[in-house]
Amino acid sequence: MSTAYVLLNSDLGSDESIISEVKQILGEEGIAYEVQGVYGVYDIIVKISSEDPEMLRSVITNRLRRIAKVQSTLTMMVIEEQENL
Repeated sequence: MSTAYVLLNSDLGSDESIISEVKQILGEEGIAYEVQGVYGVYDIIVKISSEDPEMLRSVITNRLRRIAKVQSTLTMMVIEEQENL
């Protein structure tokens, strides 16, 4: 299973609407996810998992990164070979 963590920077006061949109997008795509607002350098963290790594990359690039009011993202893909150590 492929897993990624996506950190989002958002416009001030837009966190709740972005979280709602993230949930809608990932629900439509049938991807397992967790999403939470956080304090710190980033505003929102999203953990997503899928059996299809290409679909995961596509959703991040073509859907999540293009949400209005998202200023920047940082994506970290989990190293699958190290998950079972």
